[in-house]
Amino acid sequence: MSVEWAVITTTIQLALTTTLVLALMGLPLAWWLARSDSFIARLAQPLVSLPLVLPPTVIGFYLLLAFSPKGGLGKLWLTTFDRSLAFSFAGLVIGSTIYSLPFFVQPMVVAFKQIPSSIIDASRLLGAKAIDRFFTIALPLGRHGFLVACVMTFAHTIGEFGIVLMIGGNIPEETRVVSIALFDYVEAMDYQRAHILAGGLVAFAFISLLIVEWLNQSHLRDSHRRLGL
Repeated sequence: MSVEWAVITTTIQLALTTTLVLALMGLPLAWWLARSDSFIARLAQPLVSLPLVLPPTVIGFYLLLAFSPKGGLGKLWLTTFDRSLAFSFAGLVIGSTIYSLPFFVQPMVVAFKQIPSSIIDASRLLGAKAIDRFFTIALPLGRHGFLVACVMTFAHTIGEFGIVLMIGGNIPEETRVVSIALFDYVEAMDYQRAHILAGGLVAFAFISLLIVEWLNQSHLRDSHRRLGL
């Protein structure tokens, strides 16, 4: 069981780190996409959603090229930290952040678009600066979308396989995550261990969806209460 716990620990660390990075990067990006009607914003929206339709191996392939010592990012990383970005935990975080981007940004865009423009305009007329409007109005009113985005990002990262295998390989206690370990056990016909990991993933996915459903129902009840329904 020590092997499983090491794999589970690495997977949770990856999911937590990815969720934190996207919370920092995805919130301002989602706010801009929700409020801007520029051509650049309309072009950025499908780019953000691209990981939803692209095979993860395609993203992993191009990231692997970028992470290699001959790639721009990989060369810079090697020069700065004296270690390879490919097949490292840091590389996994970057890949997972890109691959999970739409799972965080899209719920936040929906939440931000539901905020009445009149509230934002009123706060601007009262002298609130853009950053004040974001932190004191947009974030509190969009907290439901934020919670859903965090749950979906965390759950999606837990189940990643293709992109993780492409850029992270299978290094114990660094890049070996649950989905990779499950694949190895199936290849080795060790179905007992495979059942443990697969059953755990099924239970985790179901619980994650239950949490999202509960958050949606809670938000709906709050909305009805505010409207007096």
